[in-house]
Amino acid sequence: MPPAHSKRRRMSLAAYCVICCRRMGTSTSPPKNNTYWRDIRNIIKFTGSLILGGSLFITYEVLALKKSLTLDTQVVEREKMKSYIYVHTVSLDKRENPGITYQARKELHKAVRKVLATSARMLRGPFADTFSTVDVEDHECAVWLLLRKSRSEDRAARLQAVQEMSETHHWQDYQYRIIAQACDLRTLTGLARSKESDLRFFLRPPPLPSLKEDSSIEEELRQLLASLPQTELDECIQYFTSLALSESSQSLAAQKGGLWCFGGNGLPYAESFGEVPSATVEMFCLEALVKHSEIPTHCDKIEANGGLQLLQRLYQLHKDYPKVQRNIMRILGNMALNEHLHSAIVHSGWVSILAEAMKSQHIMEASHAARTLANLDRETVRDKYQDGVYVLHPQHRTSQPIKADVLFIHGLMGAAFKTWRQQDNDQDLTENISEDETKYTTCWPKSWLASDCPALRIISVEYDTSLSDWRARCPMERKSIAFRSNELLRKLRAAGVGDRPVVWVSHSMGGLLVKKMLLEASKKPEMNTIINNTRGIIFYSVPHHGSHLAEYSVNIRYLLFPSLEVKELSKDSPALKTLQDDFLEFAKDKNFQVLSFVETLPTYIGSMIKLHVVPLESADLGIGDLIPVDVNHLNICKPKKKDAFLYQRTLQFIRDALAKDLEN
Repeated sequence: MPPAHSKRRRMSLAAYCVICCRRMGTSTSPPKNNTYWRDIRNIIKFTGSLILGGSLFITYEVLALKKSLTLDTQVVEREKMKSYIYVHTVSLDKRENPGITYQARKELHKAVRKVLATSARMLRGPFADTFSTVDVEDHECAVWLLLRKSRSEDRAARLQAVQEMSETHHWQDYQYRIIAQACDLRTLTGLARSKESDLRFFLRPPPLPSLKEDSSIEEELRQLLASLPQTELDECIQYFTSLALSESSQSLAAQKGGLWCFGGNGLPYAESFGEVPSATVEMFCLEALVKHSEIPTHCDKIEANGGLQLLQRLYQLHKDYPKVQRNIMRILGNMALNEHLHSAIVHSGWVSILAEAMKSQHIMEASHAARTLANLDRETVRDKYQDGVYVLHPQHRTSQPIKADVLFIHGLMGAAFKTWRQQDNDQDLTENISEDETKYTTCWPKSWLASDCPALRIISVEYDTSLSDWRARCPMERKSIAFRSNELLRKLRAAGVGDRPVVWVSHSMGGLLVKKMLLEASKKPEMNTIINNTRGIIFYSVPHHGSHLAEYSVNIRYLLFPSLEVKELSKDSPALKTLQDDFLEFAKDKNFQVLSFVETLPTYIGSMIKLHVVPLESADLGIGDLIPVDVNHLNICKPKKKDAFLYQRTLQFIRDALAKDLEN
């Protein structure tokens, strides 16, 4: 209201009151009505209401501002004690300079904060003395409020704070650094598992300690391995450990003319019969450490002896060697299964490396990082993912409720990722698929199935297989279907498989493992939930009645030293026949839904032999639909494209088997 108009209104009101008073004073007799008193009462009511309403509005605004500025003073005090400062840069662009309105509003806020701080001290309010001396810019309040919220005792509030942080993309660099340096381990892990998080939330790993004088990474890696307990180990761990420790890289380099391997010193271990694999001393040590890291007490030793820093140095040094990095990630993921080591893992700087790996376009790299972070994230993940169990979806924190699980089990010479890629050129069955990461950027369960059924948790399992025992690394019995099924069953149960409805998807020998796992689970009361929640099984060319593979060989070594896996696929294998008979009866009793595919084209075995690996009669389980497909054994589980019959029929089966569960 303009000042002149307001003044006239106040003068009019005063004049009206004076006239009323004069009339009352000059009146010789009481009025016959109460008109004038009623007018005065109305004036009093109006004025009182105006004053009361204004007072309430001002009080509300002051309290609201005070509430918004009630910060965790301990966080602020800790921030003040740190050995760094933030420099507010001023833009030289005049268009970015705030106007007079902004400056006036800023000064008003400062004045109000000083009044609130003073009144708080007088009335012993919630503002601490330390905060009264801190001039927090109004646009910085959100940062500190989110930090305080992330430490709330209310879990829902903590999760919301992390989500709000991850969705913020308009902050300045220093604001992200405030969060990075002031947040707790739980919040940092949550940000790393949030899909939209800015990498500026994560500080660079701290400087690594210098190598010992006259020492190399290979030598320190071997020393780390030698420091671990060497007694009471199973035969597999003993094998890998003795292999890594038995060879001196420098002596081998001298003997063989100093051949180079990617660590600098060292030479590949020369196996018997003069065969030299492409692995190096680092790889042998890492493979042994993977096995040791499955033992909790050995994980403690690895951490205490500087293993986290040494592995980080090796990871950064071999960025162009995915196999080295994957083994390091396997070790780290195993160590993350031990909650008392979480603080050491985070403080060593691994979370920033994992957060960056999570954003990788390479499925294998992202999946290994996702496994480790899931094991670190005890805020939203109840399950634990042991070595060889990888979640393809969801790999990040999500508000999408997960209603069912779909498990992918590969077969002989397969893997958790490469088995489920799109169809590519025919591969030699005995040829090792190239380690080029571009071979693994396509994974149809992760890309297609996850988008078509987002309410699923999709898990892929990996285990070692071989065609030959020419270079046997572990005792024969550890490769049997019976041993592997129990091992996988234990790992899957630890990952929470059985708590939700389940559909199993298997290729080749993986289908035999699924059958054996279900039979074993039916015998154990603690595993009954897996049986009760199994909704269906998909078999891609599973040799229920044996395979011709065991009858052929590529060369003399396969003929003389066939692996146990190959032997168990023989048509006359008693174990295979017993498994088929027992499972068929069991599946009929449980009324499992079953869908089977079988190849109709032969597969090249080596360079000379063309073999129909799983014929039609062997792929017939005896129940469910059996669908022949014009592909070979390798491509039976690799659809050419998303609208191909092979994928669409698979998708339809999964949806039908889980229809009631996905609707709830």
